[in-house]
Amino acid sequence: MVTVKFTWDEAADRALGLPAYESAGAAGADLRANFADRGALLLKPGAWALVPTGLRLEIPHGYEVQLRPRSGLALKHGVTLPNSPGTIDADYRGPLGVIVMNAGKAPFTVHHGERIAQMVVAPVVQAEFELVEALSETARGTGGFGSTGQS
Repeated sequence: MVTVKFTWDEAADRALGLPAYESAGAAGADLRANFADRGALLLKPGAWALVPTGLRLEIPHGYEVQLRPRSGLALKHGVTLPNSPGTIDADYRGPLGVIVMNAGKAPFTVHHGERIAQMVVAPVVQAEFELVEALSETARGTGGFGSTGQS
């Protein structure tokens, strides 16, 4: 079990609680909008904004937190995260905000306490980088962008 530690921002609504897994098999824990004024944010179609969670976190070395859209918001309202998955690095200690975008056709209001994203804790492998004269050959070769056939 990996432990991610949290602290609250000074003006945060602590009654909203920490991120939580909403089912026994959930991969992502839901994050909530936590506005210091307990208000709301109107996102017009095509607009995006940084939505505060009221949290700061400490991720263990060797892990990251990925921020991902909630499928229900994406399907029903076109609300997504434009940099999905967003990565929070283990050495970041600032406020945890979520960039939320309204890709839908109608205005969308983000209400205080609303579940706006999910966070997935994932292991990170840091690679060594090596410059070589040539790369090994494969059956696929340089084919890309649909080169493996049509379904």
